Amino acid sequence: MKTIDGAVEVREGEALDTEAVERFLRDHIEGLEGPLVIRQFPSGFSNLTYMIRFGDRELVLRRPPFGTKARSAHDMGREYRILQALHPIFPYAPRPLAYTEDPAVMGCPFYVMERIRGIILRKDLPEGLRLSPDDARRLCERLVDVHLELHAIDYRRAGLADFGKPEGYVQRQVEGWCRRYAAARTEDAPDFGPVMAWLNEKMPAETVRPAIIHNDYKLDNVVLDPDDPLNIIGVLDWEMATIGDPLMDLGNSLAYWVQADDPPDLQAIRLMPTHIPGALTRRQLVERYCRASGLRADNFDFYYCFGLFRLAVIAQQIYYRYYHGQTRDRRFKTLIVAVQSLSAAAARVMEASDL
Repeated sequence: MKTIDGAVEVREGEALDTEAVERFLRDHIEGLEGPLVIRQFPSGFSNLTYMIRFGDRELVLRRPPFGTKARSAHDMGREYRILQALHPIFPYAPRPLAYTEDPAVMGCPFYVMERIRGIILRKDLPEGLRLSPDDARRLCERLVDVHLELHAIDYRRAGLADFGKPEGYVQRQVEGWCRRYAAARTEDAPDFGPVMAWLNEKMPAETVRPAIIHNDYKLDNVVLDPDDPLNIIGVLDWEMATIGDPLMDLGNSLAYWVQADDPPDLQAIRLMPTHIPGALTRRQLVERYCRASGLRADNFDFYYCFGLFRLAVIAQQIYYRYYHGQTRDRRFKTLIVAVQSLSAAAARVMEASDL
């Protein structure tokens, strides 16, 4: 039964300097014994993630992708800092171990953290894992509850008061992602003009409860306990975390949530088993979140539509690198299909909305 998320051989063009990495790790992390083994986690489209093994000890190394990248993206120091702040108070955050900006080691900043060994759900349930409808419902509820735990943290007491600027957050996000799409658009990409105009017109007032937001919180960024798959033991991929509107965070999460009754274009880009019998719908997820948090989401169409647009921009930025020959990773070739599907989904939200 293969349920533990595993690493594979390093992809061509993404190999690390083994000797330089080994010297750095042995100098900065105590207790490393045995030969070094480096493998790569195959999923993910942004930062590169490697499994580092010394004997029985497993670590995870995160570095930016090779090639041209967005100016403000892939900030390894920022990601390392939030793990340092959160790990002692949010047990799902991995323990950070070492960070460097020394270009002599890898040519870029990178960091290393302890590996949280467990189950990560990808497109479909792994072989050997069965979830009843009741199990699926409980897992969805737990996913919402951990999200709520994150948003309930006092970011000032956590030492993260300067980690983001909650004032004007929504407006900056809308304007910023509109600019990013314009910069990354290729000839085969959809226009998104009506979506951008709608988002600018329908922006809600600023939140009265800014929070630490993950900005990529989704089912395949959480780690499940191998002995109890309904128990979340880790939350990964903190590269986009900041201080902002928690409903924006929820909307970004639900952009990934493809439910059983969604149309074929969304089913075609489903990345997680959010469609299985018993899984909550987006509406049910929002209702649980709002009931527990006390926040109102009367205008949730805006947050969901923004999440779809932002996800399309992220996919387009990665596709842009492939389109212009900046990466050879052929997984990126089909991302234009996702951009087109997300454009259609955003249009449906606007058409049905009463905002």
